[in-house]
Amino acid sequence: MNALDIDKLRAHVEGLPGGGLDAIRQQAVATLAETGLPSTRDESFKYTDLSEIGQLSRTWLEHPTRGQVSAETERRIADVTAIADVDWLVIANGDLKAALTRSLPGLSLERLSESPPPLPALQPLTALNAALLEDGLVIRVGAGQQRPLGLLVVDDASEAPGLSQLRIDIEVAAGQSLELVEYYLSTGDEAHYSNAVLHLELGQGSAARHLRLQDRSVRHSQTQRLDVTVGRDAAFTSASFDLGGRLTRNDLNIDLPRAGSRAEVAGLYLSGDGQHVDNHTLVDHRTGPTVSRQEYRGILFGRSRAVWNGKAMVHEGADGTDAEQANHNLLLSEHAEIDTKPELEIYAEDVRCAHGTTVGQLDERALFYLRSRGLDADEARRLLVHAFAVQVLAAAPVDALKPHLDALLDTKLATINDASLSI
Repeated sequence: MNALDIDKLRAHVEGLPGGGLDAIRQQAVATLAETGLPSTRDESFKYTDLSEIGQLSRTWLEHPTRGQVSAETERRIADVTAIADVDWLVIANGDLKAALTRSLPGLSLERLSESPPPLPALQPLTALNAALLEDGLVIRVGAGQQRPLGLLVVDDASEAPGLSQLRIDIEVAAGQSLELVEYYLSTGDEAHYSNAVLHLELGQGSAARHLRLQDRSVRHSQTQRLDVTVGRDAAFTSASFDLGGRLTRNDLNIDLPRAGSRAEVAGLYLSGDGQHVDNHTLVDHRTGPTVSRQEYRGILFGRSRAVWNGKAMVHEGADGTDAEQANHNLLLSEHAEIDTKPELEIYAEDVRCAHGTTVGQLDERALFYLRSRGLDADEARRLLVHAFAVQVLAAAPVDALKPHLDALLDTKLATINDASLSI
């Protein structure tokens, strides 16, 4: 168990602003007193060691601080907010004030503490989020919302080790649509851990097209949980890109409780020296007919590790379910490791379900072909790696970010050194 100092945690929580979140915070502290943070003895964290995060959390509770945003970070914010025609809500070092001052067509924004949600069934990381949360954001999407909505989350660890919690609830009204971008950045040389919890609820006949981009410093860690409820005849389409971070853990849970609901999710993760990326997905098919598609791709190089555990659960009575999963990985170093586990759990009949996974290296025949056409060895390898990655890029559902994402991906792939591509 990754224990926390519960007395210091409780003292910190008692000093947070009062209001509608008090009951949730107290329940969260009680949960953490019983469970601690996840450890490798927990099955879902078997390959993901959070001990450094636990130590950082204990250290931060000794001297809780929120650093200032540096000039460098301000430049990064300006660069990102200028890349596309997106309505950006900027959350820098956990401060919601800048986001709450925006007035955007078709959107209603308010503090989570003003309309606190029902007490959730807390897991350890969501309990940590709830206990330390100063406030969160509730976004309601109605008629008139047109441009993509961007959540730019920036953490600056230039002055001291940092810990930040983010909670955002988004509701899309029946018959409405939303393009949503999550963009995570961090700067500074001190250690930092970000813990984000998001809820997305889609009303009947609505649609959400979602893109998540994580490009944190390789010194910093992030855990995130996204819970999505898809209403009758509604659709959720998502693509996630993990291009940075020291340790990254993503939990995506999608609930399909009504007939005609659909979810299509794709992901790409790059993991290099000293990096660890863990993706856990769960799609609950509670009735039929419902449809889900999952395809994740990983590129691993240097001394790195990745985990992919994708699960589709077909509940009793969910006849007509159509569920597919796929996970494909390129290992570009003898020191890179992937633990992949697609799962199907089926309690209904008349279903169409399939899953598969591949782990391999670059195709020597394709390399030979490209070299025979005049490319040198490095160019040929990088072209094949990009071709592998671009399958997920093509699935990115927010067109406004595709040019930036393509350029960023090219830059990241160019950093894969020759030694990593030696096999």
